[in-house]
Amino acid sequence: MGKLIGYARVSTRSQGTDRQVTDLLGAGVRRDDLYVDHGVSGARASRPGFDQAVGALHEGDTLVVTTLDRLGRSTQTMLELAQELRQRGVGLRVLNLGGGDVDTSIPMGSMVFTVMAALAQMELEIKRERITDSVEKRRAAGKDLGGRRQTFTDSQIRTAVRLIESGDPVAQVARDLGISRATLYRRIRNLPSTATV
Repeated sequence: MGKLIGYARVSTRSQGTDRQVTDLLGAGVRRDDLYVDHGVSGARASRPGFDQAVGALHEGDTLVVTTLDRLGRSTQTMLELAQELRQRGVGLRVLNLGGGDVDTSIPMGSMVFTVMAALAQMELEIKRERITDSVEKRRAAGKDLGGRRQTFTDSQIRTAVRLIESGDPVAQVARDLGISRATLYRRIRNLPSTATV
């Protein structure tokens, strides 16, 4: 019987893989056969931990992931991976797919995987459409789109200019304001009718 090779991934460094790791270990994956990517998007073609996991697979082994989206973002990518693994004689097991455990080494599991991969991509595309639509509506209505707001008034920047002119170091004034020197210089340059430093 082949080995179970586990793979866990989170998209940002602030997220944790603890739950995925616990589920994979609970499914029988040995800790030595577990590969993890931290802060790596599923949209990236090359993921170091994923590449190591796939490289560790031999005929008869099974790649185990907790959810379908750990494998990638597009149906095409996921189906190509499933096909590649099948050709190598490697199984693919998704622990939480459709409320159950799906194993692509059996025909029913392979069919369910294909359908769920298509649904996962469709869900992602619907989310993108909603976001794009929302941004367009907010822009058309002249509403705020978010992003960084200008925190300092021209009056505050003029005060910073006076401090610099009186001998305070630019770096210190910028630090006290909580902005970079480059930002302070840019704001000073953009002040209407003010002498630059």
